[in-house]
Amino acid sequence: MTRVRKAVLPVAGLGTRILPAAKTTPKNLLNVFDRPLLSHVVAEGRAAGIEHFIFIVGRGQGGIEDYFDRGYELEAELAAKGKTEILEAVRADLPRPGEMSFVRQMSPLGLGHAVWCARDLIGDEPFAVMLPDMLMDATPAALAQAVEAHDAVGGNIVVVEPAPPGEAHKYGIVSLGGVAEGFGGRLAAMTGMVEKPPPGTEPSNLFISGRYILQPRIFEALAAHERGAGGEIQLTDAMLRLLKSQEFHALRYEGATYDCGDPVGLLRANVAYAMKHPTLAGAAREAVTRLLSGDGLAGH
Repeated sequence: MTRVRKAVLPVAGLGTRILPAAKTTPKNLLNVFDRPLLSHVVAEGRAAGIEHFIFIVGRGQGGIEDYFDRGYELEAELAAKGKTEILEAVRADLPRPGEMSFVRQMSPLGLGHAVWCARDLIGDEPFAVMLPDMLMDATPAALAQAVEAHDAVGGNIVVVEPAPPGEAHKYGIVSLGGVAEGFGGRLAAMTGMVEKPPPGTEPSNLFISGRYILQPRIFEALAAHERGAGGEIQLTDAMLRLLKSQEFHALRYEGATYDCGDPVGLLRANVAYAMKHPTLAGAAREAVTRLLSGDGLAGH
């Protein structure tokens, strides 16, 4: 079985739900506590063994490529001032040669179109899709859990999680078949997907949460550029067509998801990641506690 080595990160979206914060800064470069959202997502991919990250970018998002490039003047200034700890932090996200590629999506035609733009770089091997605005905090990393499932059963893996009570009708919901062995009942054959089913008709309470491992035949299903919901080329439509001839499994991953494309979700992620920071957690907890008690309004 071919190992999953590559990941597609669609980052071309305008971030309309989080405007005006994303007006001049790509939403995926907004901070989650001490570093950009994309830094956390790339760390997750590296923990899962990803060797090549393919960013699907849009107009005005050159800052993403710049972030993952050397800042020679900044690094020289930090070195000259002896700020070695900060210098190491700045260099931590720098890619190895050939580890990252950037593909321009010329028109915002949907997630399916964004994935299709990566077809020549993916070639004929399974690959991951990571939606960067969905920050998934897990140990092992969420994508690593998906890779483990793929190593066990092959085919296509879709990471899912339970929808909030009474809100399944707001999401893309999967229907399930037989449970696979060895994953504590968290891995099951997937028999279908329903986008925003009417309340009371949901085939399960599990929604697709932002991590996939897909076989390269998905590009054949996307090549027709058929428009779906919102007039866009939808990845889920292509997956449904492929479901007729390939195996799909849904993995209920163990962890917490933060929707960072939403202002409140981004706030939740900032607080959660601050509380677990290896050196700043104590100070962060004290600051949040004082704010909630009304004792931190002066900012000290």
